[in-house]
Amino acid sequence: MAKKVEAIDMVATFQEFKENKNIDRTTMVSVLEESFRKVIAGLFGSDDNYNVIVNPDKGDCEIYRSREVVADNELADRNREITLSEAKKIDQDYEIGEEVSELVDFTSFGRRAILNLRQTLASKILELEHDNLYNAFKDRVGEVISGEIYQVWKRETLLVDEDNNEMLLPKTEQIPGDFYRKGETARAVILRVDNANNNPKIILSRTANVFLERLLEAEVPEINDGLITIRRIARIPGERAKIAVESYDDRIDPVGACVGVKGSRVRGIVRELRNENIDVVNYTSNDELFIRRALSPANVSSVELDLENKKADVYLEPDQVSLAIGKGGSNIKLASMLTGFTIDVYRNVEPGDEQEEDIWLDEFSDAIDQWVIDAIKSIGLDTARQVLKAPRNMLIEKADLEEDTVDEVLHILSKEFEAPEQEGAEE
Repeated sequence: MAKKVEAIDMVATFQEFKENKNIDRTTMVSVLEESFRKVIAGLFGSDDNYNVIVNPDKGDCEIYRSREVVADNELADRNREITLSEAKKIDQDYEIGEEVSELVDFTSFGRRAILNLRQTLASKILELEHDNLYNAFKDRVGEVISGEIYQVWKRETLLVDEDNNEMLLPKTEQIPGDFYRKGETARAVILRVDNANNNPKIILSRTANVFLERLLEAEVPEINDGLITIRRIARIPGERAKIAVESYDDRIDPVGACVGVKGSRVRGIVRELRNENIDVVNYTSNDELFIRRALSPANVSSVELDLENKKADVYLEPDQVSLAIGKGGSNIKLASMLTGFTIDVYRNVEPGDEQEEDIWLDEFSDAIDQWVIDAIKSIGLDTARQVLKAPRNMLIEKADLEEDTVDEVLHILSKEFEAPEQEGAEE
């Protein structure tokens, strides 16, 4: 009797799992039957002479074994054959060659068989749970989801949703400045669902462009209604972003609609993205005009395009150069990302002033580290010629720079002029 209870408990356990995981009846019966058959096949090499009947309503399982009746002295395989004398104990009418089907108590196969069944069933349940998780999330990629911070590690953060599904937010997908504590709530976009070895992992992101796109869709009804389309997004997460939008209704200003009155529609997004500044510009298929808009807030004088190599030479007045480049080169970098062009900026030179041509230090941010530029500007030197004319020792001592760093800066700056300045090389 104890063995009977042990077998029934396994079915009850599965039924409890069914209630918790919402497994349909057909799948539950299939998994149970498959688990019993796998164990039986492991014991006897085959399960083709067994019939497994699962009754989930009663919480039990019946196993019938079919065996052929053979003469008492011809028994070769007790699993597939039964002697005539044993068969007649079941029913006196049995004859040699007939088939006997009888109910088998699974627990009679021994403790090891019961243990194998439990392990097989647990494995099947886990596999089913993984399948359900993968199927539930594979079509939700690109969707913003909220989760509770469950565990914070050095390289990733574990979140759980309202259904207790686990999700991973890698450090590389977090915005600089993101800091979480257990129990807090965080929002991110479902970046992808990995399923290596049928072990699904839901990967989240807060740095992906699609996260900003979904946040905008939630804040701007015109985007949801299809009146405004987000054409392109470029981001330096946590610092700055540029968004190109287009309206299919001439009566709607796409930039104004996205920004809102006094920035009301982007204010919440900026807070969500750790004060990431958001610039919204009108999209156009005119490359020259698009580049001009992308370099906002700088006013561009002229643009020369190399369409074959996707390069653009942009000319600006001296006071606009630093605006075009932006802090740490962020503005020109984002403009390049948004337009798909490699952008180089140049200062306009008045006729006859060629010999006095000068270049703002910020224009060298691609060749000189920004902290070096800032150190030199802190002592009142803002242009290349000013630095080249300054005594070398002054750059070393007042700007607090290493000799090798100063020499490298002087070399880079002097290469920009046809007649390199010599004063800066003298102490």
